[in-house]
Amino acid sequence: MAECRLEMKHITKRFPGVLALDDVSFSADKGEIMALMGENGAGKSTLMKVLSGAYPASSYEGEIWIDGVKQRFMNTKDAEDAGIAMIYQEISMHLDLSVAENIFLGKLNTRGVGKFVVDWKSVYADAAKFLERVGLDVSPKALLRNLSTSQMQLVAIARALVKDPKILVLDEPTSALTLAETERLMNILRQLRANGITCILISHKMDEIFEISDRITIMRDARFICTQETAKADKDDVVSQMVGRRITSYYVKVPVQIGGEVLRVENFTVPHPLNPKKNIVENVSFSLRKGEILGLAGLVGAGRSEVVNAIFGKIRRSNGKIFIDGKEVDIHSPKEAIANGIALITEDRKKDGLVQILSIRENATLASLKQISKNGVLNRRLEEEMTQKYYDEMNIRAQNMEVLVQTLSGGNQQKVVLEKWLMTRPRILIMDEPTRGIDVGAKAEIYKMMSELVSAGISIIMISSELPELTAMSDRLIVLAGGQVRAEFTDPAEFSTENILRIASGVA
Repeated sequence: MAECRLEMKHITKRFPGVLALDDVSFSADKGEIMALMGENGAGKSTLMKVLSGAYPASSYEGEIWIDGVKQRFMNTKDAEDAGIAMIYQEISMHLDLSVAENIFLGKLNTRGVGKFVVDWKSVYADAAKFLERVGLDVSPKALLRNLSTSQMQLVAIARALVKDPKILVLDEPTSALTLAETERLMNILRQLRANGITCILISHKMDEIFEISDRITIMRDARFICTQETAKADKDDVVSQMVGRRITSYYVKVPVQIGGEVLRVENFTVPHPLNPKKNIVENVSFSLRKGEILGLAGLVGAGRSEVVNAIFGKIRRSNGKIFIDGKEVDIHSPKEAIANGIALITEDRKKDGLVQILSIRENATLASLKQISKNGVLNRRLEEEMTQKYYDEMNIRAQNMEVLVQTLSGGNQQKVVLEKWLMTRPRILIMDEPTRGIDVGAKAEIYKMMSELVSAGISIIMISSELPELTAMSDRLIVLAGGQVRAEFTDPAEFSTENILRIASGVA
């Protein structure tokens, strides 16, 4: 019989005007991988923050029991002392410290009288062991700032393993990882399970959940819905339980008459941000037609984001030309890109897509202030009219437009980003990882919007690390590897995940 490791009983958590957790009970066994699923805003992360001590015991109702002992956590240290480690979706580490310092922060090895001197030799040696464990080939002395997002995520996992936890909570741990890194993480979780460590995995990636988890707990609208064995679960039923309705089509793709060329990029070369002797993008050329969804496929580091950021003028290119409607245009800044009808939804909405402390209305108008202002004075009436129109069309779930963006779910935040750019009335919309970190219901809404946009004549460039959505939504696919175009598929019948991965990884 399975040994119960964790019990959370009747947890209720309130914020001003919001019931975030409504009498939720949750349990997990020793040596189990428990998946925790639900739409954005269902209460999953809030429940885990209660468990990790981020919300003190005095701020919620209910009880936490670990190995049959009642706990009362007033801070994260209390939770860590009880054997709980948490890896958050948003990477929270010190960019200007070394990899080793981040891994052992607060636990640096010391020596000498009084143990006041850091033993750097042993710190770096021990850090190297944990980096090897997570499969990350970087120097322990490397500055964290110089690592990619996926590498930082692996450092965060290494830091959690240092604590030798009884319970490891992972909130969307693979959202920034490559396929190879994701498989490596899956193997680490299997090893932890074999060693009796309980893992709680929050993820919107259904394939990962069904591959690795033992049981699935589903939450909806701040409430516990059910727990079921993964081996006996059905994917469609799980989705229905999460969203409270049956989604008959995940990928809403409407046939559109594709028109003539609207954008052409020739010989784009982008220098590496850290190595001036190396290019991260080398002589990339492609075109985009009216009403087309052009997919850019490739592994992390292939140069996908760098190409579109250079088109938008967000980063510098050392060579290359841009043509719109056959006419060469000079774009070296986002302002010039917007003036030429180009919009960019960046891959990290929290970092450079939104201002978290501003309202929905204020965020929505950030890219179109010139259109709703005269002589530097904002036209409030026009602003409210324009934002209300898109707010209603996109079905943003919030009490009103004055709600702060930071209080919204990931899916609704992504809708605000899309609203911001649609208000500029673009002809070309670049979407870099448009569904990262959002639930299946919100994804379906994003796909539906994409189909509506191309039906209206807008052209889309889409980057996604989720190949099923890329192959389902694209009319044409370009595969990048090593900063170069390696293949182009013009027939959707040729969109094979196997073909794309072989080319992207350099096998073919």
